[in-house]
Amino acid sequence: MTSFTYSAGPARVVFGSGTISALPDEVARLDASRVLLIGTHRAEPARTALGSLAVARFDKPTMHTPVEVTEDALAVLREHDVDCLVAVGGGSAIGLAKALALRTDLPQIAVPTTYAGSEATPVLGQTADGKKTTIRTPAVQPETIVYDVDLTVDLPANLSVTSGINAMAHAVEALYSPDANPVIDQLALYAIRRLARSLPKVVADPKDRAAREDLLQAAWLAGTCLGTVSMGLHHKLAHMLGGTFGLPHSETHTVLLPHVMAYVAPASMDRIADALGVGDAPTGVYDLVADLGGPTSLKELGMTENDLNTVDEHRPLLEEAWAGDRPHQTGLPDVSKLTQQVVDSMHGDSSRTRALLQDLVRTLHSYVVRNDLTESEWMQAISFLTRTGQITTETRQEFILLSDTLGISSVVDVLTNSRTPDTTPSAVLGPFYTEGPPEREHGYDIADGLPGMPVWADVQVIDTHDKPVADAIVDVWQSNEDGFYDVQLPDLDGPVLRARFRTDADGRVRYWSIVPVSYPIPDDGPVGEMLRAVGRHPYRAPHMHFMIAKPGFHTLITQLFVKGGDYLDSDAVFGVKDGLIVDFPEQHGPAPDGRDVPRWSRVDFVFRISEGQ
Repeated sequence: MTSFTYSAGPARVVFGSGTISALPDEVARLDASRVLLIGTHRAEPARTALGSLAVARFDKPTMHTPVEVTEDALAVLREHDVDCLVAVGGGSAIGLAKALALRTDLPQIAVPTTYAGSEATPVLGQTADGKKTTIRTPAVQPETIVYDVDLTVDLPANLSVTSGINAMAHAVEALYSPDANPVIDQLALYAIRRLARSLPKVVADPKDRAAREDLLQAAWLAGTCLGTVSMGLHHKLAHMLGGTFGLPHSETHTVLLPHVMAYVAPASMDRIADALGVGDAPTGVYDLVADLGGPTSLKELGMTENDLNTVDEHRPLLEEAWAGDRPHQTGLPDVSKLTQQVVDSMHGDSSRTRALLQDLVRTLHSYVVRNDLTESEWMQAISFLTRTGQITTETRQEFILLSDTLGISSVVDVLTNSRTPDTTPSAVLGPFYTEGPPEREHGYDIADGLPGMPVWADVQVIDTHDKPVADAIVDVWQSNEDGFYDVQLPDLDGPVLRARFRTDADGRVRYWSIVPVSYPIPDDGPVGEMLRAVGRHPYRAPHMHFMIAKPGFHTLITQLFVKGGDYLDSDAVFGVKDGLIVDFPEQHGPAPDGRDVPRWSRVDFVFRISEGQ
């Protein structure tokens, strides 16, 4: 039983491009008119947007929010009778606004220009006498956050990396917090996925606006996560190092993150690795930072060995972080570079072919890693596919059977043929269709004397305007009462239970057959082995096949299933659709064509096809 408590943050969020222009309206929403603008040169667009509303400016926010700087800003605030705070920038500007709000209870509007995420949390870190302390209170959470992607486009790549990894640290820590809950878990994993995807794009092209938008949204979500749960070891160490040794905030987070992940090693690491697309989460983060040119050691941030010697708590972890050693791998090896090599090797003139194969490679590699596939297991798979090919002939399509029983054929069918809801549902072609069946006249008996309950089929083909479609080609085929198709019976002389008809002026086709029965698909080959291995039966629900084609119309491939038949809810190839289950009622007396049969059934159905190619 999982128990948790969840509280949503109260902040109003305005997200988009050019949203800095909304600042006057947002100030008015807070019933304010005298703004203290906090920020360095990056606050200039906000000053322009605010105009006369900005009655004062404080342009010296400082990292780690020293209390003496807060006092200086507080004096400016009081001198100008300020009734609202607008902070533009990264954690320093937003942290200062929080510190002022704590002392004055003034409303805040945060305009982040980095990916720090502090704007989304009720957390304030302050430094006094070389010691940084953290408090958590709703009093410091901004009332409004204005995210403007335009303000992040000129953020240098190196700051984008450390700021983005700082955001990732918020999401990672939220996943293994004692306060974790299902909502925050999903936000955190989504944020991690977006950050890992978009940071390399921004490093490759800092002007990539789509990637910048991804990062800004991810930073907001990651900050929201941290604002909802209690902070853990990562933030404790980062604040201690920053306050004690003056280390840069986001860079310190960046260096510490993979080492804390390896040290804590929570159960959530598998989910994080999956979100990152790697086999091992801590080394995956370390490699991501290294590949992006970010800092990997506390030493390169200015922390000396003497500084390190003054720290006793968590010494082994900090020694690794100081030296910049790659964390010890706790999970599966990272094969992402190998995967990317394979993906990058694919060229060719067809962009569609290239995209399909590249995605197939990513999917297969991910499957191998996720399941920690062994060499013997993979060789079993190779053997299975080899035998599937060896048993395949013109009359036994084992690969189609494999596709059918895995549900792939039905998925492709849905994607291809189910986008026009006003037409008859489609169904899989199956492995027993043959080109060019014999053309027959209406009323013909395609069973040709085979045993079974006779059935009179009376079907009509119409368009989406309910008008009959004349001269359409209707191919029909089905199994005999033992469940075999003619192509499976080598001693049979000629096609049986299959034919081609043409609709008349009313769009109708009428013919005799036998009521279809349930039957097992061929299960004496590799597909049958697979079904037995997973405890599945090989039976198909009783059905008739139809293929309806005419120039100017979409070809319809479908099946009609016998209402009340066996296996309708467990068809071996997942081909049954509710709209294709029909009655085959038993009849007595003369048949519609005058045929004298004591017992027979009939099936009546209207197929609706759509125009197009």
